[in-house]
Amino acid sequence: MKENKTRNIIILISIIVIIVGIVITAIFRFNFELIYKDSKKIELYLNKEFETSDIKQITKEVLNNKKVIIQKVEVFEDSVSIIAEDFSDEEKSNLVTKINEKYGTDLKSDNIKIVSIPHTRGRDIVKPYLLPFLISTLIIIVYMAIRYLKINSIKAIVKVIVSLILAQGVFFSLISITRLPISRFTMPISTVVYILTLLFVTNNLEKQLELNKEDNTEK
Repeated sequence: MKENKTRNIIILISIIVIIVGIVITAIFRFNFELIYKDSKKIELYLNKEFETSDIKQITKEVLNNKKVIIQKVEVFEDSVSIIAEDFSDEEKSNLVTKINEKYGTDLKSDNIKIVSIPHTRGRDIVKPYLLPFLISTLIIIVYMAIRYLKINSIKAIVKVIVSLILAQGVFFSLISITRLPISRFTMPISTVVYILTLLFVTNNLEKQLELNKEDNTEK
């Protein structure tokens, strides 16, 4: 009885969190890491070795501590890609000037284009994981239907599906509520939540199966 009460409280809290998460997402949308936002990019061909830490320091001074992504490009890593939420022509010019001073290059600001990078939709981030999730879940459901036949397969399947939906719903709702950014780690963490949920539910069902065997033995 106490176990059922605790379970119902957990389910109620989960539903409340999910509802709040849906409302906040509808109003403010998810917060995305810079790599997924509308952003601007410039590429500078230095034709020599450089340290990304030096470029980062320069961008920090010129862009007033705006978030940036700095990556080495080309085969010989003698070019740098700089991504920020926005670049003004003045910021681009100052950036080029400081890099020329640092590395003795002769880059021309007018020859460097600012490229717009469109926002990555949430569905495009989730899409590569969707099919593996669905296939894995289907296989698990079939296994559990066979494994837990003696303690009501349908009940076991419903428990698995509901638990997975609630766990993922709470996970993404908490991200929305806390305004944590959707990043490259979001879906891998979601996968961990998926696995832990399955382990928890399976452990619970195994205990029920064991109790069922004990009851049948006593009879």
